[in-house]
Amino acid sequence: MTTAYTSHLTQAVVDSLKGTADPRLRELLASLVRHLHAFVSETEPSMAEWERAIGFLTATGQTCTDTRQEFVLLSDVLGVSMLVETINSEGRADVTESTVLGPFHMTESPVRALGADIDLVGGGEPCVVGGRVLSPDGTPLPGAVLDVWQANPEGYYDVQQPGVQPAGNGRGLFTADDEGRFWFRTCVPSPYPIPTDGPVGELLKATGRHPYRPAHIHFIASAEGHTPVTTHIFVAGSDHLDSDAVFAVKESLVKDFAETDDPALAREFGVPNPFRYARFDLVLNPARS
Repeated sequence: MTTAYTSHLTQAVVDSLKGTADPRLRELLASLVRHLHAFVSETEPSMAEWERAIGFLTATGQTCTDTRQEFVLLSDVLGVSMLVETINSEGRADVTESTVLGPFHMTESPVRALGADIDLVGGGEPCVVGGRVLSPDGTPLPGAVLDVWQANPEGYYDVQQPGVQPAGNGRGLFTADDEGRFWFRTCVPSPYPIPTDGPVGELLKATGRHPYRPAHIHFIASAEGHTPVTTHIFVAGSDHLDSDAVFAVKESLVKDFAETDDPALAREFGVPNPFRYARFDLVLNPARS
C-alpha cells in the first residue's frame, strides 16, 4: 500500500543519500531504496514476517566460513548470479558463454603440468578433458591460464571434506602450450546437490525445489589481451540439465564425454585405450583498449 506518508518516506531516504561522494554508489543505493520500499509497500509484510526475513539473512551470514559462501549460494538459487553474469557478458555469439562462479572457488588451485590428473582419490570413471584456448578468429592463445575445479564422484568439493579429501583434489591451474592447447586427466563428474544444511536449503525445502546440479566442471580461462571467462562444461545426458538448481546451464556448454577409441590420442594423453574424452575449446573476447 502506497500512501502520501510512504511516498514521502521513500523520497526522504533517497534524499539522504545526496551527499554520497561516489556517484555510482549513490545511484545504486537510491535504486535499492526505491525497489525495496516498493516491495514492502506491495507485499505489506507483518512484523513477524519481517523479523523472520531479517533472521534468515542473519543466519545466511552466520553460515559463511572461509570455505563456504552461503550468500553466493543464495544469489545462485535466486537466479541473481546468472542475471549478473548475463548482464556483464559481451553477448558475442563467437565467444564462450559465461556462467556462475559458484560458492566453492574458495581456495587457490594448485599449479599442475599439462596432462596431470586432478582426481587424487579415484573412485570415478577416468576421463581426459582437453581443447584449445582461442581468439574469435581462431588464433591460438599460447600461455593462456585455465583454473579448473570440480566435485568428487560423491558430489563434494575438497573444501567440504577436509581430512577426507586431500587439499586441492579436483582442482588444477594449467598453462596452455604454444598452440593454445590444454589437457588434463580427471574423473567424469556426477550430478550433486548443493548444500542443504543451511538457510538456503531451508528456502529450497519451503519452496518445493530440488537442490541438484547437473554434472559439470568449472573453468576460468584467461589470456593476455583478452577478457577472462568464468564458465562450466556440462556432461551431455546428465540428470537435471533442464532444472539446474542455480539456473546455470547454457546449451553451448553441454559437451559429450564420449568413449573414444583412438590409440594415438590415448598415447598422447598417457591413458589406456579406449577412454572417455571431452573436447572443450574456450574462445575469449579480445579486451577493449
